[in-house]
Amino acid sequence: MDRLWASITEWLKEILINGITSNLAGMFDATNQRIGEIAGDVGTTPSAWNGSVFSMIQNLSETVIVPIAGLILAFVMTLELIQLITEKNNLHNLDTWMFFKWAFKSAAAILIVTNTWNIVMGVFDVAQSVVNSASGVIVGDTSIDISTAVADLETRLENMELGELFGLWFQSLFVGITMHAITICVFLVTYGRMIEIYLVTSVAPIPMATMMSKEAGGMGQNYLRSLLALGFQAFLIIVCVAIYAVLVQTISVSGDITTAIWSCVGYTVLLCFSLFKTSSLAKSVFNAH
Repeated sequence: MDRLWASITEWLKEILINGITSNLAGMFDATNQRIGEIAGDVGTTPSAWNGSVFSMIQNLSETVIVPIAGLILAFVMTLELIQLITEKNNLHNLDTWMFFKWAFKSAAAILIVTNTWNIVMGVFDVAQSVVNSASGVIVGDTSIDISTAVADLETRLENMELGELFGLWFQSLFVGITMHAITICVFLVTYGRMIEIYLVTSVAPIPMATMMSKEAGGMGQNYLRSLLALGFQAFLIIVCVAIYAVLVQTISVSGDITTAIWSCVGYTVLLCFSLFKTSSLAKSVFNAH
């Protein structure tokens, strides 16, 4: 009876060891690939990310939004002229310079609206230059390999009891599901940011049409802050990935496989949480509400 139980135990241990090593072998592959692509994704300008989408958004902005912005601009500058005239003692104290001032502001506003697309893309070109410079300096190896973090993995598994192997097998299954979820989250952050950029830039002429207005100019200023926040959010993402790269290279556990696995998971979850926070942090830096 003891020999039968020993045989069953050895058989179960062999199955569990094969299952654990199989789970751990590919556990971080998808996550490593997605994190490794972050620098390239966030360092790409809207025009280079997807040319077809970029052309569609540009066409919509120039053919649909610019005429609306022109109407808004006409209303804003007419209201500006009325305010310039009436604020001078009810027409009793008029200076000709105010009309030159109004004409100059109107010309500047028209120039801004007609070149809105170039202004907006210029913001992202500057941000991309900063990101590319930073990625070449601070981003290191972001790959996690559990086999290097824990030496002699199979030997250690063979020395474990059956109950410990069952527990580790269930943990490896749960961690595998967690890694897939984190991979999706990282995808949502990087691709969601670019979709947000396209949406924000598509309506750019409308807030830019208010830039020269004394009353409504805050709309355009807040819009520019939002653009800067979106552009330099990529820099904050690169910094997060750089910190993550340093942390994962320090994972080295000599005695506890579970600790090594959950250390890798903890750093990856921390990276995912940090990526989600970069949007609100960038907006707070530029005071974009």
